[in-house]
Amino acid sequence: MHLHASLSSLLRAGKLCALVAVAAGALFACSSGKTTNDYTRLSGEVFTTTFSIQYDLPKDYSLAVDSTFHAFSHSLNPFDSTSLISAINRNESQQADSMLREVFLQSVEISRQTGGSYDVTCSPFINLWGFGFEKKNSVSQHTIDSIRAFVGYEKVTFDGLRMIKADPRMKMDFSSISKGYCSDLVARMLLGKGAKNYLVELGGEIAYQGVNPQGKPWVIGIDKPVEGASVSEEQFQVRIQLPTTAGGVATSGNYRNFKLVDGKKVAHTIDPRTGYPIQTDILSVTILAPSCMLADGLATACMTRRAEEVPALVKHFPGVEYMLILGDGKDGFRTLMSPGFERLVLAD
Repeated sequence: MHLHASLSSLLRAGKLCALVAVAAGALFACSSGKTTNDYTRLSGEVFTTTFSIQYDLPKDYSLAVDSTFHAFSHSLNPFDSTSLISAINRNESQQADSMLREVFLQSVEISRQTGGSYDVTCSPFINLWGFGFEKKNSVSQHTIDSIRAFVGYEKVTFDGLRMIKADPRMKMDFSSISKGYCSDLVARMLLGKGAKNYLVELGGEIAYQGVNPQGKPWVIGIDKPVEGASVSEEQFQVRIQLPTTAGGVATSGNYRNFKLVDGKKVAHTIDPRTGYPIQTDILSVTILAPSCMLADGLATACMTRRAEEVPALVKHFPGVEYMLILGDGKDGFRTLMSPGFERLVLAD
C-alpha cells in the first residue's frame, strides 16, 4: 500500500538516529524480524522518509502501523488532496477531526509562548520561499506584505470539530509538528496492543518508552551539523540515554534544508512576523519532551530564537530538556545543554 502524496517538507535538516539494528524495508513491504525477549522490529519508508519501530510484543503489527499512517495522512497531510487539512485550506470544508484539533491546539500553545515566531498559519510564506506544498515564482516585498495580512494563529478558531478561518486566504501547514505527532500516534497504537517498551522513529523524530531488548534504556545519537553528511556513529555530536518514562525527542536545524535564491542559501525556518527566512546563532536544536509532538514543534520554534532566549522559552513547558549546537566561529561546534539533558549524555 502507499500514501497518496509525499510529505516532503517533513524532511527537516536535523536528524536523530536510533542506535538499534533494523531490517531493511520499503513501504509497505515492511520488513520485520524477531529479537530476544520477544521484541519485534519493523522498518520501511513513508512520507518520503524512513521509519523504524521496535516494541516488546512478538506479533507483527505492520498492518496497524500502516493504518495509523493512513489515518494521519487523511487528517494532516497537505500534499494529499483528499485530506481534511487540504479541504480546509481550499475553503471546501471546515470539518476537522480529533487529530487535527489536537495538533492545532498544541501548536497554538507554542505560538503563544513564542510571541508568534512559531505559527502554523505561515504556510503561504513557506510556499513563497519554496519549502511548502505549493510553488511560487518570485519573492518581493510587496508579496510578503500582502501575505502578512492573512497570517496569524489567532485568526483560526475551533467550534467543536469545525475549524474556522477569519480569512479564506489562510492556509495551514502542520509539517513542523505533525511528524512528531505521527510518531506519538504509532506509540499510542502499540500501547493499545499491550506494549510497554517501544521506540518509534519517523524521519528522525522519536517516541519512546521503557527499555530495549537487552533490558537497558534506549540510546540515540544526535548528528553533527554537517551539510550533506551521511549518518554514521563517527559523525554524532553526542549520544544520549533516554529516560524510561514515555516521551519524545526531535531535532531541527537549517544546515541541510535550504534553497538557493539568487545564488544565496536561504534557510527553511521562516519568521512568520516578517515573512523572511531566519538564521540565528543556533545551528541545531534537540528537544526532549513528554510527547514527540511537543518536541517536534518546540525544536522548530527554538530555531527562531537566539541561544540565550531558549531557556526562558522552554520553561513554559514542564518536562522539557534541550541541547543546542552552535558554531564556534571556525570549523567546529559547541553545545549548550539544559542540566537535565546533560545528565543523559553518554561518555565517549
